[in-house]
Amino acid sequence: MGLFKNFVSQTRKPEGVLGKMMVNGMNGGHAKMADWGMSHLTIVRPEHIIELGCGGGRNAGELLNKYPNAKVTAIDYSEVSVQKATEYNSEAIKSGRCKVQQGDVSALTLPKESFDLATAFETIYFWPGLEKCFTQVAGVLKPGGVFMIVNESDGTDEASLKFEQIIEGMKCHTINEIEAALKSAGFSEVQSDHHKDKPWITVIAKK
Repeated sequence: MGLFKNFVSQTRKPEGVLGKMMVNGMNGGHAKMADWGMSHLTIVRPEHIIELGCGGGRNAGELLNKYPNAKVTAIDYSEVSVQKATEYNSEAIKSGRCKVQQGDVSALTLPKESFDLATAFETIYFWPGLEKCFTQVAGVLKPGGVFMIVNESDGTDEASLKFEQIIEGMKCHTINEIEAALKSAGFSEVQSDHHKDKPWITVIAKK
């Protein structure tokens, strides 16, 4: 259990050799879920996007593909994730369409009201207080900006709840918990969707 626990705990903040192994698997392992989540962005036309908890950088790349006129800032508080995301999006970085940087969602240092769209894929499980972090996200979004959360867990599925007991600091949230925290943080028009066959959820809120 020791090695397994150490490995799966890398989902929180990838570090060292095990962290690199975890990040290398994130891009492919979560691709279908992330694409399902992104399919909900049907009326958003962003120019500036922030990808929070960017992991290996695959979703930042897909956002760049989905919105060819947009620029993406991807942040993660793991140095290993920042390195991998930088490698993955190297061409977009060279062209000036993408920036990858280390950052903490509980204390964002980005310019206020500067983004049209914020995304968070498979990451809010580890955020230190949803309302606190959601307030930080609201602060960097423009009025009318959109925040999309995509999770593999709906907060009730047995598999994820088992990992919650193994991984320190992990908390699986229900749609109701996420919606309540969003509204407390100043978001409105919160909408959600639950995958028909899986515990995947997408929650979209407007500032």
